[in-house]
Amino acid sequence: MLAADLVARVRRIEIRTRRLAAGTISGEYASAFRGRGMEFSDVREYMPGDDIRGIDWNVTARMGAPFIKRFVEERELCIVFLADLSGSMAFGSGAERKRETAALFAAAVGLIATRNKDKVGLATFTDRIETFIPPKRGRVHVLRTVREILAGDAAGRGTDLVLAMDHAMRAFRRHAVIFILSDFLGTGYERVLSRLGRKHDVIAVTVHDPLEAELPPVGLVEVTDPETGRPALIDTASAAVRAAHLARLRAFEAERAAIFRRANVETLALTAGRDITDTLMRFFKAREKRIGHE
Repeated sequence: MLAADLVARVRRIEIRTRRLAAGTISGEYASAFRGRGMEFSDVREYMPGDDIRGIDWNVTARMGAPFIKRFVEERELCIVFLADLSGSMAFGSGAERKRETAALFAAAVGLIATRNKDKVGLATFTDRIETFIPPKRGRVHVLRTVREILAGDAAGRGTDLVLAMDHAMRAFRRHAVIFILSDFLGTGYERVLSRLGRKHDVIAVTVHDPLEAELPPVGLVEVTDPETGRPALIDTASAAVRAAHLARLRAFEAERAAIFRRANVETLALTAGRDITDTLMRFFKAREKRIGHE
């Protein structure tokens, strides 16, 4: 991809997501992703009615009068995108590939995080770790992560979710909010996903294309597996072939959903080419409601 074309695409994505980041959804984000707890701020003199459990006895002893500790919410968050750049993520039946939808999502959440003074980091993967960008603040830094997702210069073609999640376990020592952007075509990742979810706040963001669910009846079609390169001939005119394909897809989706439930991670579904605004807003509202009941 030419550098000028890449810059233009990143610029278009920034324009599309700028209003989203500046709107009410930014407030929804702040409510949905609160700080990890309370941190010490300072002390003040004890007032009648204060909880005596908050008294700072060291300061009280020095000052000869009771003082109480004050705490503020630990607001700063670390947002991490674990982005799948495998061959299947390059698929797109419309104007936007799955990888581009993932980049748009990262831009929207990343720019919203920047407005809330949170850090943003990135790790991209295929069947190997492709890129690692440590968490930092700022719009320019967020747009760099978007470029890395869009660039498409991955050395690998396959998907190794276990490797990617193991890398995230090692790379991000402190608690982070990790968005895994993938179509989750890998296998055997349930155990490491559970471990990652116990250490971090993990959201599995599934990205799919409409054509993956419904084969159009156009006759014999030669297709190529984007990750293995193996060709196959499919008779899309056959209703039985189309039904079998849909049944396999539904079984895969059901097993994937079961893995997410057992791993106790949140989920969010994106469709290539469709607007993400309503999807994000519903996710933030649902998360805020869930957190409010914990």
